[in-house]
Amino acid sequence: MNERIKEIFRDPVKFCTYVLGFKPTKYQEDLARKFVKHQFITARWARQTGKSHMISALLLWYALTHPGSYIAVVGPSWRQTKLIIRKINGFLTKLPKRWYVKPRKTIVELKNGSRIECFPNNPDTIRGPTLDVVYCDEMNFIPNDEEMFDAIMWTLVTKKHGKFICSSTPWNTDSVFWRIWNEPAFSHYAKSHITWRDALEPNGPLSRKMLEMLRRQYEGDPWRWTREMEAEWSEDVDHWLSQSLIAQCVDGDLDFIPREASAKGDFYAGIDLGKHRDYSVVAVVERKGDMLLLVHCHRFPLETSYATVIGYVKALVDKWQVIRRICVDKTGVGDPIVEDMIQSGIPNVEGINFTEPKKEEIATVLKRNMVEGRFKLPYDRDVINELNIERFEITKAGKVRFSHPEGTHDDRFWAIALAVYAARHKPVRGLIGFGKAA
Repeated sequence: MNERIKEIFRDPVKFCTYVLGFKPTKYQEDLARKFVKHQFITARWARQTGKSHMISALLLWYALTHPGSYIAVVGPSWRQTKLIIRKINGFLTKLPKRWYVKPRKTIVELKNGSRIECFPNNPDTIRGPTLDVVYCDEMNFIPNDEEMFDAIMWTLVTKKHGKFICSSTPWNTDSVFWRIWNEPAFSHYAKSHITWRDALEPNGPLSRKMLEMLRRQYEGDPWRWTREMEAEWSEDVDHWLSQSLIAQCVDGDLDFIPREASAKGDFYAGIDLGKHRDYSVVAVVERKGDMLLLVHCHRFPLETSYATVIGYVKALVDKWQVIRRICVDKTGVGDPIVEDMIQSGIPNVEGINFTEPKKEEIATVLKRNMVEGRFKLPYDRDVINELNIERFEITKAGKVRFSHPEGTHDDRFWAIALAVYAARHKPVRGLIGFGKAA
């Protein structure tokens, strides 16, 4: 390796520029300098600012320049960590093939003995190997973050120069990620905070067109804009489901089952109907013992006909077979939709009018299951944010009134709540065949 090549590989910024083919922005360059100089680094960057791109490049650079190193990627779900491996695999195409082993979905292996591997959200798994670098992605969404953080630190103590880098969109404040940014005990961390302003063209990849699209997307939800584009913590006090409660329900091993898959289980569905202003959403939970797992959540485009929604549910029922009860919001559309579902061969359909007392009952069943630790959902940014969108107030009569900010949607919230409500009664023992309801 000649001196010019050595010089390029000594500097991660030059490595990105001349080997990987992209020139880092000023703030990406700053993060690279921090990564080289510091043992502990934390980043909270706005969306669409190139965080995952840069961190993936830095992990690959470290693996190439530190032969025999072992690097772990962890996060709230295995699906999330595999996205980082996918980005690194994309970078491998810029390297000579003799430098790396054939890419895999969860592991990057280099011919110099280095290895980058994504790990499930399991403290016991991360405690096993001795690691040189650990990257924790979307750390603020890890429900068992205290235990995971302790496990990560334990793996690094045997390495004098073992590195830890974490990043996340801000979420709840009773978390390790919040403490890293706000408590003096973590003052040794090198910190990188990037907002949409820092990443706006020509200084970063965020175009004004993209920015305006995001502004429209978050219109009516300033709290989400603050979290995702300002990268600041924000939560209003009148949310029905708090951020901490939602984070506790994220299960890193859980993923959505596609409709076309052959699924076997004890399923319950909720359908929130909309067409012009609101979306139609189908959600399915699976009962496993005392647990309810969100295994399917599909939102249809606006203007989708009710016939299309019914067809989708019919195909789901035919493919999955054991869907014991389907609760449908029939407010505004009336009984004909429920009748059409029954006539099309969909069993166990229960139409529900969304009166305020009924909405309180349904929402309370969901919240109670979450508080008691009996409801779990996959890590999905859109679902998580929409569960947090629902607001409530107590009327003078002592009743709960629900709402969501103008310009936002709560269709996923109610579809999921209806699915959990559908599963409120355990099935009668022995009734396990198609269409058998409790």
